[in-house]
Amino acid sequence: MTEKLDIIINACEEKIGKDIVKIKMDPGLAIADYLVVVTGNTVNQTRAIADEIEKECEEKSIEIMGKEGYRDGNWILLDLNDIIVHVFTPDARDYYDLERLWSF
Repeated sequence: MTEKLDIIINACEEKIGKDIVKIKMDPGLAIADYLVVVTGNTVNQTRAIADEIEKECEEKSIEIMGKEGYRDGNWILLDLNDIIVHVFTPDARDYYDLERLWSF
């Protein structure tokens, strides 16, 4: 699990993702073991971050179960089964405030 998290975090950092947060989920309530939340300054940057995560996962044979929001780019979700990655623009991150919602 830590290796997969490291791959995701490194991919976010490679594309200059900001305010990277990983949240350990409560096993009884969770849809995943971890959430990773990262901000890209623009839609182009959020897409670049998502693309880098996909590229790194593909190279390491880590399956991505689903991807949502790529076309719009304000909130891109990548489902890696036990880790869900949320890539936001600053306005979308402030609006949805997932850290407050999921931090217990």
